[in-house]
Amino acid sequence: MPSPHTVRWGILATGGIAQTFTKDLLVDPTTRDVSDIVHTVVAAASSSSADRAKKFLQDTKCPSSAVAYGSYAELVADKNVDIIYVATPHSHHYQNTMLCLEAGKHVLCEKAFTVNAAQAKKLVELAKKSNLFLMEAVWTRYFPLSIEIRKMIESGELGTVHRVIADLSFNQNVEETWGTEHRMVNMDLAGGALLDLGIYSLTWVFQCLYHTLPPSARRAPTVVSSIEKYSRTGADEKTSMLLTFPSAPSDPTKSHTAHGIALTNLRVATDVDGHGSANPAIRIQGTKGEIMVDHPAYRPTRYTIVMKGNGEAKAEGEGKNAGRREVVKEIPGGHGMFWEADEAGRCVRDGKLESEGLGWEESVVIMETMDEVRRQGGLRYPEKIETLDYPVEL
Repeated sequence: MPSPHTVRWGILATGGIAQTFTKDLLVDPTTRDVSDIVHTVVAAASSSSADRAKKFLQDTKCPSSAVAYGSYAELVADKNVDIIYVATPHSHHYQNTMLCLEAGKHVLCEKAFTVNAAQAKKLVELAKKSNLFLMEAVWTRYFPLSIEIRKMIESGELGTVHRVIADLSFNQNVEETWGTEHRMVNMDLAGGALLDLGIYSLTWVFQCLYHTLPPSARRAPTVVSSIEKYSRTGADEKTSMLLTFPSAPSDPTKSHTAHGIALTNLRVATDVDGHGSANPAIRIQGTKGEIMVDHPAYRPTRYTIVMKGNGEAKAEGEGKNAGRREVVKEIPGGHGMFWEADEAGRCVRDGKLESEGLGWEESVVIMETMDEVRRQGGLRYPEKIETLDYPVEL
């Protein structure tokens, strides 16, 4: 058996999500039955100080040889780094990813990819021109559970899929929990429910109703949406989206549309009691059956498939659950972010510029969808983070 390919990572930013991702990188890949890829962290950077980056490397138990930088410019200049994970707030993704690409580095950039579709297109354009790998880090797409569900849709097991309903919401006292400066509600950081939580609801809608179609059949949806803004900052605190896709997956007649309903809210919860009593978070509804995915939409480990009955009358209770099957997919030895890292590593190893699991075109279409939602809701972020200008100091 050939030796596994080693992927040398640089970590750009040192916040909570960077810590989770980095710890997952260092999980032994054989615990998830991966033998062709192994990850290592060779450097990390904080925008504030090298000391903070050094503490980050220590806290995440990175190799002692890993270098701590006090600026992102130093990180992207490190010749030992193959690929950079961009873990800054949404507002900074465009500027930070441009920096990496201009330095000749492959990039895995946290979602939401950018603030708007125009920025995403510019990043894709530069990655293509520079022959560099670029991927939006929508980790949920690379879960074995997600891949399994997509295959079921593609195979026609559910029949024609007409509707997907997906929700990711948290019941918070927004004023007390986040005030005005927290990234969740801070407009300077592209805060609000849509880009932070709604991206997961949209992920389920798109991976079920768009990605499962042949590439030649994929068309952007039309959008009807509603937004309510948080009075203290203007960020969206509740956003509801109805997407109409021109084609429905596994439709033999090729005559039906499909509806995706994507919901997000900061004041009511998908999982109201924290114990899954209000499941499911996602419903994928076809003519032959339905898949119900448990909360949370971003890190699911369980789904239930219920197949349509034959319509015969039965005595009360007879035949109940006969067409019902529960599937559990536990996450081995980590948080679950290692699967997207494995995908990125394989793409870099194989010379691919984009991932088949979430290609550039689909990331852009999702950003265009969110642009339209914001347009309908009159939601615009400060110009300094909406701009295509580079470099801009944020």
